[in-house]
Amino acid sequence: MITLAYVSVNYNESIESALRRFKRKVMTEEIIKDYKKHQHFVPPGQKAKLKSANARKRNNKRRRMRSFGNRR
Repeated sequence: MITLAYVSVNYNESIESALRRFKRKVMTEEIIKDYKKHQHFVPPGQKAKLKSANARKRNNKRRRMRSFGNRR
């Protein structure tokens, strides 16, 4: 699925500000993130391993932050 960010340039608007609005719209719609995700095929087993690895990282980070906050 291809999504396009569309920005119309207003009268007396500089190209720089229109480009800034376009970049902001691309970031909010996560077009580049989606493109990178679909750049190559990831098998379901590999996707599950990646998901659990990310969850493990996230939990370790939370655990470290929680133990760091308790020290005084």
